[in-house]
Order: sequence, then structure tokens, then C-alpha cells
Amino acid sequence: MGWLFGKDKTTMVSPENALPGRPTRITTPGRHAVLDAPLAPPYPEGSEIADFGLGCFWGAERIFWQTPGVITTSVGYAGGYTQNPTYEEVCTGQTGHTELVRVVFDPTKVSYEELLRVFWEAHNPTQGMRQGNDVGTQYRSAIYFHSPEQEKSALTSRDAYQKVLTESGYDPITTEIAPAGDYFFAEEYHQQYLYKNPNGYCGIGGTGVSCPVGLTSGEA
Repeated sequence: MGWLFGKDKTTMVSPENALPGRPTRITTPGRHAVLDAPLAPPYPEGSEIADFGLGCFWGAERIFWQTPGVITTSVGYAGGYTQNPTYEEVCTGQTGHTELVRVVFDPTKVSYEELLRVFWEAHNPTQGMRQGNDVGTQYRSAIYFHSPEQEKSALTSRDAYQKVLTESGYDPITTEIAPAGDYFFAEEYHQQYLYKNPNGYCGIGGTGVSCPVGLTSGEA
């Protein structure tokens, strides 16, 4: 997707050079086209949120809405500086955002550690500011955590996965792990894109290396 817009976008923009954006939200999302659940809060009592960036969010979202225990998913922009960015602005590399999948899940049916396994195995987290043919800061690998427990699990799973990746000849993991900040919903046509466009572009592809799920909890 992103290679259609601009040239070298692999350097993170500075806050002072980022696009200014706008004061109002650009979209009001409706319901999930597959799961028939709300994309925006309020979410069911007891549910939790996980935020993952793993390349083009079209294919990434499909992986998570197909995961048992997930209540709803949406795609948006996070980790940047521009307020209420548009997709076209994000594609310039001048907003600082990554393409994000927000996963709302029932922790009694699927654990955060299991979602981390899905995340790690669904992409190549060693590629820096790209994912396959998609090049730019918007395609960087990222985990934005919502609690100290999520942070601990994310870091532990990263270290466990790094071990098996290294044994398989891969470079160091470049995944950004940081506190969750502002999340801006992407435009309506991006939501559940591959359900609406079954033959649409999907750039998601993993390394083929399994993530040791038992090590993501920090107990091993």
C-alpha cells in the first residue's frame, strides 16, 4: 500500500516536523462487519484491549478477528504525533504513526499471552521500518500495552521469541514496546477491509518460526 506514496519514509519524523492534523475526529466507526460488535467503546464488561502493529493493517486485522475469544477488532493509527490523521497523511511518513490493530478480547476465553503468540507468528518483527514489500515507519512492528501486566508479558514474550529467532538465523527483533497512547480510528473503508474486499491486498507473512507460548507469561 504505502509504496505508492512518496519515497524514503524509513526515518521517524520528529514531533516538531510532523503534520499538524486537525482538532476533530475524521471518522465515527460503526459495527464490525464480521463479528457484529461495536468498534468503538463502550465494550462489554470484563473485556480487555490489546494494540498491535504488524505491517499493513488490512491483513493484520483479519488474523485477529479470526482468533477465538476476540470480541471485536478495528484498525487505526497510533504511536505518532499528528492529531486525527488521515490515511493519506500517515502514508507520507510525516505523522509518526504505525498502522495498528486494536483487539478487544475476553480474557476468560483467550489470554493476552496467546494474542502475543498470534502477533509474533503473523509477521517478521526483525525488519525495522518495513514489513515485506511495505516500506515506511507506518509498517513498523509495535506493541502498545495497557497495563503493567501487559508490559511484562510483551517483554517476556519478545525475549523468548528472540531466542528461537536467533537460533533460526534471524536478526534482532525491532518491535517497539511502549505504553498505549492516543488511538485514531482509520477511515470506515479500512475497517474489516479484507472481508469487504476478499481479493484485496494482504502483505502479512510470518517467519515460520513458532513462538514458545509457555514462555510468554514469565513463569518459565
